[in-house]
Amino acid sequence: MQEDIQNTISVDDVKGYLRTHKNFFEENASLLTEIFLPSPHGSGAISLAERQQLAQRDKIRVQEVMLAQLIEFGEQNDVTSHKVHSFSVKLLDNKSLSKLQPLIAENMQHVFDVTESQVRIWLKPRDESLAQEAIFVPVNDAFSDWVITLEAPHCGTKPESAEGLVGESLQSFAFIPLYKHGDKKLVFGVLILGSEDQKRFKADMGLMYLKRIGDLVSASFSNYL
Repeated sequence: MQEDIQNTISVDDVKGYLRTHKNFFEENASLLTEIFLPSPHGSGAISLAERQQLAQRDKIRVQEVMLAQLIEFGEQNDVTSHKVHSFSVKLLDNKSLSKLQPLIAENMQHVFDVTESQVRIWLKPRDESLAQEAIFVPVNDAFSDWVITLEAPHCGTKPESAEGLVGESLQSFAFIPLYKHGDKKLVFGVLILGSEDQKRFKADMGLMYLKRIGDLVSASFSNYL
């Protein structure tokens, strides 16, 4: 008879019974110390109550690690937001095209820890006398065509069309399209950031702040085009 009962009661039956009898372990508290399970840490057998405590402690430790990571990310974002805000104020305060590229380069290097940066523009300036600025030195058509196709900043390695345009010692890059009046159909140039650190700009990195920097730089140069 006992064997027949064991064959007819399934694991799901036991689970269902415990779910529908919420007070089972309260009414049979002694079972918590009578039922022993293998320890998840390999130290013999422990009671059901002890096993539950260990499971809760492990869950709390995982949550603590996740919370610490969230706090760290939040602090990093606060620092980056402050840098971008400070950069935007400097761009607004600038009134000279000839000083704009050096201003960007200085901030990218000393504030954002970027080894090298440059801006290249293929639209003519309103004032023809400004056409001699280094930012208007022509780039090859293959490179400008590639930039125009970007829907977001490109991070990681450089394209073949950028050969000779950036320093040979640089290991990772961000190519940020510049849009006139915020219209993504009107790409007039590119902000190039390069780092000697191979992991500085990664293909899977977040792009939010790079996009914001691109918007700021785009607006600063649009006034002269």
